[in-house]
Amino acid sequence: MSATTAVEMPEIGATGLTSKEVVQRIESGQSNAVKTSTSRSVQDIVRANVFTLFNGIIFAAMVLVLITGSWRDAVFGFVIIINTGIGIVTELRAKRTLDRLSILVASEFLVHRDGRDVEVPHNEIVLDDLLWIRAGEQVPADGQIIQTWGLELDESMLTGESRTVRHKVGEQVYSGATAVSGMALVKVNAVGSHSYAATLTAQAKVYKKTVSDLNKGINTILKFMTFLVVPLCILLILSQIHTVGGWGTALSTGEWRQAVVSAVAGVVGMIPEGLVLLTSLNFAVAAMRLARHNTLVQELESVETLARVDALNLDKTGTITDGGIAFNRLVMLDSANAAAEQAATQSLYDCCNEEQPNGTGQAVLAGLKAQGYGAGAVESRVPFSSARKWSAVRKSGETWYMGAPEVIISALEGDYSSVLQQVNEYANDGNRVLLVARSTAPLSEGSCRQKRLRGAVEGANVSDGRQLDVQAEPVALVLCSEKIREDAERTLAWFREQGVRCRVISGDNPVTVGAIARRVKLTGDHEPVAMDARELPEDVNELARVLENVDVLGRVLPDQKKAIVQALHTQNHVVAMTGDGVNDALAIKEADLGIAMGNAAPATKAVAQVVLVDSKFSHLPDVVARGRQVMANMERVASLFLVKTVYSALISLGVVLTQIPYPYLPRHIT
Repeated sequence: MSATTAVEMPEIGATGLTSKEVVQRIESGQSNAVKTSTSRSVQDIVRANVFTLFNGIIFAAMVLVLITGSWRDAVFGFVIIINTGIGIVTELRAKRTLDRLSILVASEFLVHRDGRDVEVPHNEIVLDDLLWIRAGEQVPADGQIIQTWGLELDESMLTGESRTVRHKVGEQVYSGATAVSGMALVKVNAVGSHSYAATLTAQAKVYKKTVSDLNKGINTILKFMTFLVVPLCILLILSQIHTVGGWGTALSTGEWRQAVVSAVAGVVGMIPEGLVLLTSLNFAVAAMRLARHNTLVQELESVETLARVDALNLDKTGTITDGGIAFNRLVMLDSANAAAEQAATQSLYDCCNEEQPNGTGQAVLAGLKAQGYGAGAVESRVPFSSARKWSAVRKSGETWYMGAPEVIISALEGDYSSVLQQVNEYANDGNRVLLVARSTAPLSEGSCRQKRLRGAVEGANVSDGRQLDVQAEPVALVLCSEKIREDAERTLAWFREQGVRCRVISGDNPVTVGAIARRVKLTGDHEPVAMDARELPEDVNELARVLENVDVLGRVLPDQKKAIVQALHTQNHVVAMTGDGVNDALAIKEADLGIAMGNAAPATKAVAQVVLVDSKFSHLPDVVARGRQVMANMERVASLFLVKTVYSALISLGVVLTQIPYPYLPRHIT
């Protein structure tokens, strides 16, 4: 443990845990340390790939040929090595990725123990610790807020909600969230494997192999051939022994060796070994071609799944939208002239033109700069605070306010219900709405006590006691929205043409998500049906029936996303799931095909079969088209090998019935 941090922290009444209590908790396993093993060991992976039915048949045939000394005719055995090697390497890569999977970032955190603040590693946080959560830090363990100084968390990686959440005393915070502003003192109530992030990580780490219908079909053929091969092999050996004059002659002259080699040739001809090898190679070639288009295939079998997808679940943030905010327009509340609108627009620019503007402020500045606006003369300024929810500038004898409409209006005298109604209408259409107000009164000064507190709590976005002028007048509404990817609409149109049903599943407000779905024409000319996920039934079969008539789901929890995928599976849908947040990881893992964006959380990319490296949604049609091309190629190749299998079986049967020498050697078949 290090010494007390140099940043002056607010005084608190509690002393926190003692050193003795900390040691007791660590010894009893109540620390934040988490085991990092996956469900499959290296031995399990090697065993699963080596001891297969296909390998068993080919290996037995190879041993028989080697016993005869004809090593050139045992070349077909290399198929085992190549195919097994591809399988082992692929699964070891997946295991290594899963072993590295962690939702939490390891770093030092500040805890209050023995009446003082000390920094400890992530793993040394224990149950009941008093933990400081400061702006810019990730929450390392679950806890309940004891005191807060304007704590605001970004929980998008956990819940999918793109807007930050301000927490109050008594509320629960979960590991994996990130503090955007403010600070809080939290009492830890879940650590290690019991914390929220660790629970998600544990579920994401469970190994799940992609199911390939092509490989299942090949295995079915092999099982059938096993019942045919064993008796036919015996009959072939007997017939070949007979052609050289019987057992006595065969053993005395060594002709038994040729009889065995001929029998193995018949067996090898009936086993579609080339199909097994070409399947793996075809998947690998497709993966390399997709890599040239910035699409990383982490499991080769997933290439096949691409061709069979008929249900695509899309996460809004990071997939349809790029996570950024765009300025749309300024709406004047009264019929103002051009000069008044220009003054309001310039004041909006000046309000946002802070030293460190937030995301919304940056979007407004970018939008207004494109219209030719620049910085104006400002006499004094109140920077934006997430606790205060507004900012202000004083210029030319007027004070201009910009911030959350409900906060500003609630502080004003007079009835502005009509303005709030307008705000709600724009918000219901998927806009993020801000209000611009004007006053002739000077900016208010904060109290000395608040100023001292603000200076003590470095980095905490607390209110400084400044007040809005109650006589201020609302002037205009600022409309911003999430920035929609340019390729989203045409990509969704392509999927509709291909008969793939797309649904948007998000942690955001269903009204907001529905509005974005309308803008990208998710359902073409039809109005998309939106629903709040809190109203979804828990029964999987009933959920499946509801989903048939729903296009957009909002307020979806991570477990619900997983349940939605399971419900679609009950209707025999082949489901693909895209996402970028930790909240998408469980659903991506459950889906037949998990697709993560390149800017996704490491946990999400670790469990996905396909990663769009440059995060471009428009790559998905190429990915699906490549999968269908692979399947078309494999169908042609499979028909060729099945003809060869039938042909070899008929020749073997003819040889047994006619008692003639087998016309081929294993090397010819190979």
